[in-house]
Amino acid sequence: MSTKKMKIVMPCDEANHVCDKTQYKEATLWEKIILNIHLIYCRACRKYTKNNSKLTKKIKESKVECLDRKCKESMKKELNNAINQDSN
Repeated sequence: MSTKKMKIVMPCDEANHVCDKTQYKEATLWEKIILNIHLIYCRACRKYTKNNSKLTKKIKESKVECLDRKCKESMKKELNNAINQDSN
């Protein structure tokens, strides 16, 4: 009979992935708990998490506006036209 054991130890690459998921509010509660346990003993992942948090905060503060879909499509058409004219 096999029982599913709860995994408490998390490798660093998985911890970084969960950190990224947490940033986008995609991590489960269990993943967050295990990540926090991992961060207690892993200095490198604490630094990664700290830098990730800083980056997220700066991006939110930047008030960068992205182009809408119509503008992107228009630019793409203009670029393709320019490429086609150059190749002829």
